[in-house]
Formats: sequence, C-alpha cells, structure tokens
Amino acid sequence: MVRKSKKQRNAEQRIRQQKNRDMARECRRPTRDDIARTLLWQMIVTAEGRANREAFLAKLRDEVVAQLVRQGFDRKESKTVFEAIASKYRADQPPFRIKRHLHNTVPADTVDQ
Repeated sequence: MVRKSKKQRNAEQRIRQQKNRDMARECRRPTRDDIARTLLWQMIVTAEGRANREAFLAKLRDEVVAQLVRQGFDRKESKTVFEAIASKYRADQPPFRIKRHLHNTVPADTVDQ
C-alpha cells in the first residue's frame, strides 16, 4: 500500500476539519476557547461581589500567569494582558461578540442555569 502524499493528506484533513466545524455549528457546540473565555469572564465578575476582590483576582492572575509562563509566554506581558482583561470585564456587560452563525433565538435570560 502506497502512502498518500502530504498534499493529498492535507486536502483530506481540510475536508474532515470543515465537516467538523460545520457539525459543531449545526449542533451549536462551543469550542474550548468559547468555554475558556466564558469561564475567565465568570471568575472575574464573581470576584466583583467579594470583599477580598483584589486578593482573589491577584491569586487568579498569578495562577493563570504561572501556566502561561510554563507555556513559554513572558511573565510581565502575561500579567499586563490579564490586568487589561480583568479591568474590562463587568457583570452587566459580557465582552463576547454575538455568534450570528448560531442563529441565537433563545434569549440569554431563559437558558437553564
């Protein structure tokens, strides 16, 4: 059996990936990045109601930054980005763009929690 060329394998992979993206869109399945953004937003806005907000956010920042540094990112830049995100996130204004391709017809306040 002859191995397929890299060009042919890449073409087949593009087709598989497009099918996966189309299926995810059809099923309205979030990506791991969608989950991660939502989780980070939720953790930051949850801190707003705490008496020790700054300490909570500092601990969260340090844990996130430590993981980013392990991946090879710069510590100072990672802290700067985290702080910028934390300062923008507010409970009354979710920072997410509407996913128009999902044809969102379910109002956010009626979704099961």
